[in-house]
Amino acid sequence: MALVPDGILETALYVRDLDSAERFYGGTLGLEKIVRVEGRHVFFRCGDGILLLFIASETVRPPSNPALPVPAHGMRGAGHACFRVESDKMEPWRQHLEEEGVGIEADFRWPNGARSIYFRDPAGNSLEIAEPKLWDLE
Repeated sequence: MALVPDGILETALYVRDLDSAERFYGGTLGLEKIVRVEGRHVFFRCGDGILLLFIASETVRPPSNPALPVPAHGMRGAGHACFRVESDKMEPWRQHLEEEGVGIEADFRWPNGARSIYFRDPAGNSLEIAEPKLWDLE
């Protein structure tokens, strides 16, 4: 029997400014903040998962606490994350984003009929809200 992960527990994106990231993800997107470490990261709960927002230049440094030997990681450039939103909430989300001054880059239906709305966070990461049927998760 092959081992297969049960799901994605956390997703990481990299930002330049924790204050603007916290305002956007906590305010505009309404996510619950779990923890913030000044100058390094802010983490949010999103449904059953966790969204990790890091300052990339801090995560490429080797760990300073031997009790938490997390390997250095990070990336350069914009990342991508997609948030699951039920069909009946897609239009209210679009209206909310527009009211918050968030530019919509694309709003379309995939060949299977699932709707996706693309926009950017203050750090330039590509974000998407999509119906679960995009990946047949309904």
